[in-house]
Amino acid sequence: MSSLPKRHEIPKEHQWRLEDLFENQEAWDKEYEEVKAKMQELAQYQGKLHDPKMLKMCFALEDVISLHTERLYVYANMRHHENMADPTYQALSDKAKKLSVEVSEATSFITPEVLSLSDEALDALIADPEFAPYKQTLKEMKRQKPHVLSKSEEALLAQVGNIAQAPSTIFAMINNADLKFPTIKNDKGEEVELTHGRYIQFLESRNREVRKNAFDAMYSTYAKHKNTLAATLNANVTKNIFYSRVRKFPSALEMSLSHDNIPKEVYTNLIDTIHEHLPLLYRYLELRKQLLKLDELHMYDLFVPLVEEFDMEITYEEAKQTVKEGLQPLGEEYLNILQEAFDQGWIDVYENEGKRSGAYSWGAYGTHPYVLLNHKDNLNSMFTLAHEMGHALHSYYSDQNQTYRNAQYTIFLAEVASTLNEALLMDYLLNKSTDDKEKLYLLTYYADQFRTTVFRQTMFAEFEKIIHEKAEAGESLTPQLLCEIYYDLNKKYHGPAMTVDQAIEMEWARIPHFYSSFYVYKYATGFAAAASFAKQILDEGEPAVERYKGFLKSGCSDYSINILKRAGVDMSTPEPIQQAMSVFQELIEEMEQLVQAK
Repeated sequence: MSSLPKRHEIPKEHQWRLEDLFENQEAWDKEYEEVKAKMQELAQYQGKLHDPKMLKMCFALEDVISLHTERLYVYANMRHHENMADPTYQALSDKAKKLSVEVSEATSFITPEVLSLSDEALDALIADPEFAPYKQTLKEMKRQKPHVLSKSEEALLAQVGNIAQAPSTIFAMINNADLKFPTIKNDKGEEVELTHGRYIQFLESRNREVRKNAFDAMYSTYAKHKNTLAATLNANVTKNIFYSRVRKFPSALEMSLSHDNIPKEVYTNLIDTIHEHLPLLYRYLELRKQLLKLDELHMYDLFVPLVEEFDMEITYEEAKQTVKEGLQPLGEEYLNILQEAFDQGWIDVYENEGKRSGAYSWGAYGTHPYVLLNHKDNLNSMFTLAHEMGHALHSYYSDQNQTYRNAQYTIFLAEVASTLNEALLMDYLLNKSTDDKEKLYLLTYYADQFRTTVFRQTMFAEFEKIIHEKAEAGESLTPQLLCEIYYDLNKKYHGPAMTVDQAIEMEWARIPHFYSSFYVYKYATGFAAAASFAKQILDEGEPAVERYKGFLKSGCSDYSINILKRAGVDMSTPEPIQQAMSVFQELIEEMEQLVQAK
């Protein structure tokens, strides 16, 4: 294996241009000192925020401090990510983190003081044109007010915070450090230790024996620790119920959704609509069974590729060109910004020694966004480029059209723009392909995204909902009950084409997301909203593109659900999920035709 290039060996045109943020280290140091000085000025406002004039000046100062802290933090960390082994930027990153904590402490008096105002005083500020840039902030503070406790109670809850982390910390230690999996034979017949990282690789093996052995070894290991793992998950659920009751929410689910002001119907509609469309998943699984030429489809047959590896060699230059062609429906303005990103040092393209793995889009208000890639010449990397550019252009449009305070969109919206780009790219590739094998490869790639992102995450979301409701009703979450609920859901979701192996009942024990409760549904809603947008853009053209660009420009200037609704995707109704399901149905029909034609 050839060794990775050093950072200085990567051509400049394939590196991001962080000089656009700070010209040099001196500029960073100067801004750091300015923030330290500005923080001292905050003290003069403490205890005086009942005076609208003082409040406005305090908000303005908070914005300046926050923006400059963000710039310092982003730059230091992105430098650190270029080479994680470089001690200079490790130290700079730590320095920026410490500053960030100091800023949080220095500004922590603002929200409680504003909330001590009467509802009438808050309403007057929200209606005051002078406070227009802070309208959404004030509305949000007022909305949260019934759930904020007295100063001493909040201080007590803050101290409970460390205890509240315990279930998640304990799970991470058991899951990542203490659990030891047995060895199994790999494709070559060699004894290899099973690990989290190797598990999916084993499940993708063409050798069914390898898949089955990995599956059995994984879940029999978890089963040995089921009492401890059930107690850990139970503690997490108990923690959620404690907070929801203390903060006067009807349920843990509603407390969680309240953070983004998402109505409960969004969650329940998702589950109900997916239930109606489960026959589509059954059809896909039947097709999988047929393509793999199996008498019985088992849980360990879900990840093996359906098409013999179709080698698509795609260089970075080709990937950029293809992504641009695929995003043509979004119009000239969007494509021009995309080209600027390609040409003007927004993207760090290739892997180098010490560089952070994975991919992300990041940046600070006031300069263009940045994208970190570790590009390989394959299909997956091309989709990653499309995905991250979706995030980057979402940030670009938000920053151009919103004030600093209103530019940062929520997690609920974040995956929509990135997934939409993938949907348009996929549509373009499918229409362009003339090779049946390539087409089937692309269709299965996309269908599996539906299976894992929409159906699987919805099943997880339903599991979380059921176990919280049972605990809220006073039932004890024993390992037997958790296994029973989880097994029944698997049977329901996978249907008659699937032999649901009993061992899958332990899968709940290895899902880290269950410790970030009621989070996974956002994957499914984001994917569905993107599929809905893509369908509208491809069917209607210009009017749908303009609505979509309105969504990109909105940042967090309103609540997420309203921003989507204005753009033509109403997540409080089942319609976007139904539209996503109609796309899934078209994929399956096309796959069925190709299989019959073989």
